[in-house]
Amino acid sequence: MTSFRRVLVANRGEIAVRVVRALKTLGLESVAIYSDVDAGAKHVCMADRAYRLPGVFAAETYLDAEKIIEIARKGDCDMIHPGYGLLSEASEFSKLCQDNGIKFVGPKPETLAISGNKLECKKLVESHGIPVVTYSREPMADPEQASKFASDIGFPVLLKSAFGGGGRGIREAKNRHEVKSAFEASKREAEGSFGKFAVYVEKKLLKTRHLEVQIVASDDSQDAVHLGERECSIQRRYQKLVELSPSPALDDESRKLLWDYATRISKIVKYSNVGTVEFLRDMAGKFYFLEINSRLQVEHPVSEFVSGIDIVNTQFEIATNGKIPFKQKDVRLSGCAIEFRVNAEDPLSDFSPTTGKVEFLQIPFGPGVRVDTALQEGMVISPYYDSLVAKLITTGTDFEQARKRALVALDEFAVYGIETTIPFHRELVRNDQFARGEISTTFIETSGILKRIPRLAENSLEDQHFMIAALLLSHNQSSASSTVQPRFKKKDPNQKRSRFIDAI
Repeated sequence: MTSFRRVLVANRGEIAVRVVRALKTLGLESVAIYSDVDAGAKHVCMADRAYRLPGVFAAETYLDAEKIIEIARKGDCDMIHPGYGLLSEASEFSKLCQDNGIKFVGPKPETLAISGNKLECKKLVESHGIPVVTYSREPMADPEQASKFASDIGFPVLLKSAFGGGGRGIREAKNRHEVKSAFEASKREAEGSFGKFAVYVEKKLLKTRHLEVQIVASDDSQDAVHLGERECSIQRRYQKLVELSPSPALDDESRKLLWDYATRISKIVKYSNVGTVEFLRDMAGKFYFLEINSRLQVEHPVSEFVSGIDIVNTQFEIATNGKIPFKQKDVRLSGCAIEFRVNAEDPLSDFSPTTGKVEFLQIPFGPGVRVDTALQEGMVISPYYDSLVAKLITTGTDFEQARKRALVALDEFAVYGIETTIPFHRELVRNDQFARGEISTTFIETSGILKRIPRLAENSLEDQHFMIAALLLSHNQSSASSTVQPRFKKKDPNQKRSRFIDAI
């Protein structure tokens, strides 16, 4: 990697931390960018350099391509890594990098133009004989046209944005009356997240499984390798909450077919670098191409474990040399990994986003436990960006060992000051259906799992006891790691008492 030396990380949060760490192992300099609310963020502190993006909203900061290119030029950056979300799938941004002599760590602009338009990509893949779900072949001009097409193919249907990803811009309509509101909601979310919008209608399949294949492709798109599949069926509002590899739904024959579809699609769209091909599997076991996510995925750690390959490092190797640093025969898939997305959301209020200050944080450790996060005690979770704050990954020789490690790790995971999805995950890993691998994209709605999540009242006796134990553990860990600092400091009587002291 001697031809490149400095990389701008065009993202924030845990993925920016992940990329900065990778750069350190590769001996490359890292340049961070930050909005006004991220000035003290972890990725900013870790990077070799950092540049401010004035403002707080994504549109005026992390989505401002021209401003980011200006910073990259000012910082003399050779590469830009876009992370996931934000500008990672924007063909215009990739082209801007190209025009300014900066290497974009991802697919070429022309590939992103194809894969980034979900509707056109679906048409292209279908033309090569790969099954797709029934859909409108053109964007819908208005809710009336969408309603007519939906009536022709039968309800329920999904109204989807042709641009973007991550489950954003998707709304369900169960009848003609719901089409208008679904159309308008899809448009608002897509425009807010991706800056553009075109809606198409797709038939909704019932009780499906959401499967995806991690692919790695050379710069010339002639070579494509897969790193196995991931099961992503447990979702809320068409956005993933849990991912695992391998999928418990597949046998050897169906798994081979899925892998073959994915590598074929990679070559059809002339894919390069790292990406994911997504599918639905119906109750009869038939696969349907869904979309390509032309970027690093949130859930890439599970594929890293089962394949033993560092996917972020691989991205930089391909961006530098143009070639995949391994062959398909070199990939040995083994073990099982499960990823739990810890979002700043309240699962008992329809997973509504929450904000606030992180008063106390306890990260789990141990064999087969990994946590990717940018969380720090004292940081404020703002309403301006995605709600993902951490990822817990547990691994094992098989699913059951990974699940049992998750039981322990989730009980150790403590975040106070904001509501998170940790209580949901604790209930999930104890769920019999989940333990048997009997899951689908409607698992949350049909399993009744949300009714079994306990709600601890603010300042309840049980809540107080847990906080006291957590605080004492924190004090013990601090005192064990230092022989200079006193265990307890004399309290300033004028200092405002924290919620932990109040609880004690």
